[in-house]
Order: sequence, then structure tokens, then C-alpha cells
Amino acid sequence: MKLLQWVRSILYIVQVTVAMPVIGLAFAPWAMFSKRGAYAACKAYAAWAMWTARWLIGLRCEVRGQVPEGEVLIAAKHQSFLDIIMIFHALPRAKFIMKREVLWTPVIGQYTKRMQMIAVNRGKRGQAITKMMEDVNVGRVEPGQIVIYSQGTRVAPGLSAPYKVGTAVLYDQLGQVCVPAATNAGYFWPRRGLYRRPGLAVVEFLAPIEPGLDKRAFMARLEQEVESHSDALLREAGWQPAEAG
Repeated sequence: MKLLQWVRSILYIVQVTVAMPVIGLAFAPWAMFSKRGAYAACKAYAAWAMWTARWLIGLRCEVRGQVPEGEVLIAAKHQSFLDIIMIFHALPRAKFIMKREVLWTPVIGQYTKRMQMIAVNRGKRGQAITKMMEDVNVGRVEPGQIVIYSQGTRVAPGLSAPYKVGTAVLYDQLGQVCVPAATNAGYFWPRRGLYRRPGLAVVEFLAPIEPGLDKRAFMARLEQEVESHSDALLREAGWQPAEAG
């Protein structure tokens, strides 16, 4: 059975990789002239990736909690490309804060530019935060849900990484409600490797954190809620600490 799942995993990766440029090209004439077309293309790809995961590798995707709408800050746990797909598909108008290198990625880069995602240079912390705030304020002309991965990178189950100050800066300066988001996606779709586990991948939107907390209290509450709920989702999926790494 494990061998069969390996074969299915590889077939899934191949087809979902091929689907990206195919869908990108199919939507290109619309996306070229309309941001709505760019969003439609990416939502179509996300839907395809999740649907084919279900029937090809036995991986179902579920979003729990109240899906945020309107202008809101979402501080999410990042374990896998899958949690990006799930969050983007769930939100009406997601605006991701991402590393600048994504802009140079074929297909993805062109569409992120068209949707005016917020790219930051992670190597220059002070300048990156200033530029991030400038781009966020420009993007607020069109209401949407700003998504930031507070640890700044994918973190595999069982590993830890510090929560970065950029989330607190956004929370403080935007004065918006912050919705934490937990996930167990990395257990099924790891950061590295080809094997994809069957099961139930979950992204859970948690109780909102209202504006007004000081930065230290906000970051402590955010980390506690995201980490504890993500760990609970991992245990629900069958993950054990011995599987870390």
C-alpha cells in the first residue's frame, strides 16, 4: 500500500505541476486586462489542486471557523504549499505578504504581480517592514484580507521558529482585527519530499484578536493560539512528536 501511495503521490505532483501553466495560459487573456481574471485563474488552480488531491492521493481539505471577509489581517501558520492553496481558495480577496523571490517564479510570479500581492525583501529587516507598510497602504484602496505568515517561512511539524515583528507592526498600524489561522497541512504535504499522505488537511480560522493590544501582549497571544491549535490539529491527524523533521 505504501508503494501505491508513492506512485499516486508522484502522479499527483506531476499533474498539479503541469496544471499550473495550463490554467495560467487559459486564463491569460482575461487576467491580462482584469485583476478579477487573475484571481479567477488562481482560484481555479487551487480548486483543481484540492479536488485532484482528494481522488488521486486520498487527501481531503477542510476549512474550519468563520471565514474572514472585508478588511482584516490574517496571521497564519505556514507548513506547506497546501495551506497557501487552502487559504487563498477560502478567502474572498486574499492579499499575501510573500518573499520577493516569488515574483521571479514562472506563472506564479506573473499572477502575483497582477493581483498586487505584497513582496518583501527578507534580508533587510528595517527596510522590508517600511516597504511592506507602504505597499499594504497602497493595496488598501481595494479592500481585501491581508495574509501574513508570522514565522516568515514554512515550519515543519515538530520544529519551531520565532514569530517575527512584522505581524505586530501590521496589527498596530492598520488598527484592524487580526484573525489567527492554524493548520496541520505540513503533515500530509511536507516541505520537502515527494510523498503525500492521505487524510484530512485542515486550515482553521480562530477567534479574532481585536485591535488595541500592545505589541508584546499581541504577539504572545497570537503565538500561543496558533501553535496550540496547530498542534491539536496535528494530533487529530495522527502525527506524533517522534515524526518531527
